[in-house]
Amino acid sequence: MTTRLPSLNGLRAFEAAARHLSFTLAAAELNVTQTAISHQIKRLEEELGLRLFLRRNRALALTPKAKDYLPGVRAAFNDLRLATDRLLRKDEDNVLTISTLASLAAKWLLPRLSSFQEAHPGIDVRITTSTTLVDFRSGDVDAALRYGRGHWPGLRAQWLMADELFPVCSPALLKGDKPLTCPQDLARYTLLHSSGGYDDDWRLWLTAAGLPTDISKQPGLTFDLIFMTVQAAIDGIGVAMGRTSYVQDDIAKGRLVVPFKITLPADAGFYLVSPEASDDPPKLKLFRQWLLAAVQHKS
Repeated sequence: MTTRLPSLNGLRAFEAAARHLSFTLAAAELNVTQTAISHQIKRLEEELGLRLFLRRNRALALTPKAKDYLPGVRAAFNDLRLATDRLLRKDEDNVLTISTLASLAAKWLLPRLSSFQEAHPGIDVRITTSTTLVDFRSGDVDAALRYGRGHWPGLRAQWLMADELFPVCSPALLKGDKPLTCPQDLARYTLLHSSGGYDDDWRLWLTAAGLPTDISKQPGLTFDLIFMTVQAAIDGIGVAMGRTSYVQDDIAKGRLVVPFKITLPADAGFYLVSPEASDDPPKLKLFRQWLLAAVQHKS
């Protein structure tokens, strides 16, 4: 038995109202009246047989079921936008879409990308960020920069670079009444952590340095993106566990310093991942050549 899809207008109204948590702002975005939004939401609730919104002290909140429903609706509209963009896109051969990790984009790729654009002004580069593997069958992404050990079945993974792990901090922490002078001093400082696969970095480094790993468990700050952790270190909030790719530019420009000589090799690295069975189109071939040269330049 096929389930009939709800009203598309109702779903659009729901997605916008859920994103803004406001019927007024949703109406402004969709260029309709607030009354129209209310009617569309009411009709959608009747079609689904459940409530989607709760009104609390003049504020709008999603019901638990609406919270579960929203990601799927949002993803569906995003797929529609992407499909329409592909349908209407002109000169697609000149559009190069690269998926990468947000922190790698912010701290390594974007500062270097202008040289690729200067060398190849006819290529329209689009950067998207994600931590998951790309489904290249959709045709939305040409290649991806990913961190791992290079074992992705059915995909071509070309080695780019490896990181070393080492603490970094603001130069200001090396001064003052109680400067950071030796690894044992870390017990007196706030440690900055990164989640999302980097949770164990501090423990590994402390073990290599011969220090108690309990230091890594002391109260600190944890960020879900490495570039936020790095920025907190630049701001002097604490000491971060740096990875070469994410901190080398800030070290070169004096925004960060390496207080100790102990470094630890990471057990994985960065790869350029692309479809295995197909040859590179010219735009990706040029990007691959440029990327390998940028990695070898170590700048």
